[in-house]
Amino acid sequence: MPGPAPEPPGRVNSMRAWSIILGSAACLAAMGCASFGFMAQRPDALCRLSPVGAGGAAGRVTFTQKDGYVLVEAVLDGLKPGLHGFHAHEKGDCAGVGALAAGGHFDPTLQPHGPGAEEGSHLGDLGNLLADAQGHAKLSLRDRWIRLSGPNSILGRALIVQAEPDDLHSQPSGGGGERIACGIILAPR
Repeated sequence: MPGPAPEPPGRVNSMRAWSIILGSAACLAAMGCASFGFMAQRPDALCRLSPVGAGGAAGRVTFTQKDGYVLVEAVLDGLKPGLHGFHAHEKGDCAGVGALAAGGHFDPTLQPHGPGAEEGSHLGDLGNLLADAQGHAKLSLRDRWIRLSGPNSILGRALIVQAEPDDLHSQPSGGGGERIACGIILAPR
């Protein structure tokens, strides 16, 4: 008994080819996102950091509201190796020499400067970024105090990276030196 009639070769090959192309595209897209650590879900807020002054630091930071905390994920390049202060500031403005229009650290609860991500610190205190020997920094932080809505919201505020480490205790800003990167925290479109 003869088997089923073969499909026309062009049709089988084109269906198989499209399946391979679409599968490969999905895989590449997933790998690209995974390489930056932004894969779990679409972020609720995004900040693109640009260099301030002669600094060459730039990168991307996402903020995702979870149950009881905000997940902060950052990827930056162009930093000198070592620690760099990392803070949300009170105003959403990167203008002026040294991005001084951003004002001081975001502090709606009137707390002293501190290590961040814990009670009793400025809400904008996010600690330090650690840059490797190539000037690349990657951070994943769970912050229980900042929010993306309400009075503790960081949306629309400036995010600043400093040239030096935040010592986590000097008042009012941790002694991190000049501002080398700045961006505004925005809801994605």
